[in-house]
Amino acid sequence: MKKKVAIIGGGIAGLCAGSYLRMNGYDTEIFEMHTLPGGLCTAWNRKGYTFDGCIHWLVGSNPNDPFYDLWNELIDMKKLKFVDPDIYMRVEDKDGRFLRVFANVDALEKEMLEKAPGDKEIILTFTSAIRKLLKLQMPVDKARETLNLWDGIKLMTRFMPYIGLLRKYSRISIEDFASGCKSPLLKKTFERMFIPQMSVLFIMMTMVWMHRRSAGYPIGGSLPFARLIEKRYLELGGKIHYHSKIKKILTSDNSARGIQLENGETHEADIVISAADGYSTIYEMLEGKFLGKEIDYMYKNFKPFPSFLQVSLGVNAAFPGVSPLMYFELEKPLVVDPETRYDGIDVRVFNIDPTMAPEGKTVITSLIPTYNYQYWVELNEKNKEKYLAEKKRIADEFIEIADKKYGNIKSNVEVVDVSTPVSVIRYTNNWKGSFEGWILTPEVGLKQVKKEIPGLKNFYMIGQWVEPGGGLPACIISGRSIAQILCKKDKKKFTSLRFE
Repeated sequence: MKKKVAIIGGGIAGLCAGSYLRMNGYDTEIFEMHTLPGGLCTAWNRKGYTFDGCIHWLVGSNPNDPFYDLWNELIDMKKLKFVDPDIYMRVEDKDGRFLRVFANVDALEKEMLEKAPGDKEIILTFTSAIRKLLKLQMPVDKARETLNLWDGIKLMTRFMPYIGLLRKYSRISIEDFASGCKSPLLKKTFERMFIPQMSVLFIMMTMVWMHRRSAGYPIGGSLPFARLIEKRYLELGGKIHYHSKIKKILTSDNSARGIQLENGETHEADIVISAADGYSTIYEMLEGKFLGKEIDYMYKNFKPFPSFLQVSLGVNAAFPGVSPLMYFELEKPLVVDPETRYDGIDVRVFNIDPTMAPEGKTVITSLIPTYNYQYWVELNEKNKEKYLAEKKRIADEFIEIADKKYGNIKSNVEVVDVSTPVSVIRYTNNWKGSFEGWILTPEVGLKQVKKEIPGLKNFYMIGQWVEPGGGLPACIISGRSIAQILCKKDKKKFTSLRFE
């Protein structure tokens, strides 16, 4: 008799887990609170414009990358078209001085040395690490929880040449690494390449993938990508229940037995997997009953990714040749909320994806991080009029900023959309409106979070809250690993099916 598995969350991790479990004969049902697959890997349409909320690059876009083979088990990768911009981003200061972050490490090194000659040592340290890591291929075929002694020896042998480098740079944050720069422009460039609290190893590996041309942007963006994995899961015989928020994980005799929806409906299961928000899973669905010291410490001390506002514009104009991603400093700070203001802003111009806007038109967005999610939640609940006014204020300021930088915007804006932490929480229930799980800080280092929790059998957690650093690669690794773990426990050979 097939084991029945209830999966909480129809984001990428949940869809991946469901697909691999179906490949291996498990009876699976996914319960998703939203009406669409993908979680935050999504997009929304407004009057012919598509505003994307997730994918900026996909690790594994190159057939020579191990992640390509994994994605090809869920998506026919030959049918996706990828774009690999030569310049990842451009960083400008108030005086117009700029530094381009080239995807190619040699071009990047040359640009950095030309723009910040006084920082030769730190630049060569950075690019030297990238070059060494170019030879490292991440082992992604086997779940670490299923490795035997021989697997461990082979893994250690593979990592041995890099172990010192990985340990060293996993313990240094981007902001600490950047603090050694004499050039303010170079310092700002490092800090804007991703979340400054992240380990500098993260941006080194990102540049490794970009140099290899294995971090391309998939034309069509996030929602079509999520839909393709949903399609694979359904074709494999899986079931999805949308608009199905979980209230409680049913347990008895220290074992998970099923789930209860908010409407009171219950579904029994032999195994329950949460690919949903970590905090609500542990403290609400499980009522904090299975809380070990390690888990409690994480939620009290680890730093999650921030929440965000996203301002999106549909503009009746084309912007050929403009850098797809630019950070530039502002003449006056942008006040986001009482605790958040910025002296500079990231702007993304979707001129590399013709599917996002009608011909001759362009989508322009800015993702603006904030940890003050509670302000937006309370404002929405207590003073809706002011909430809407604040959204409009930020949109208006962004339009002024973008018009001054790029021109031809203010008089050509056809659509304006602003999402806030309220939007994130409403659609995903993510703790604090976070856009991923734990930031890969030096404290977290290379730490692996267990998928099982103390004292509860037949229950597992996967996704962003057990994969520090987050991102789509973590989702497929997490979803694939849980299928391997269950197969090993049930003494079954793990099977995966690839598109030819």
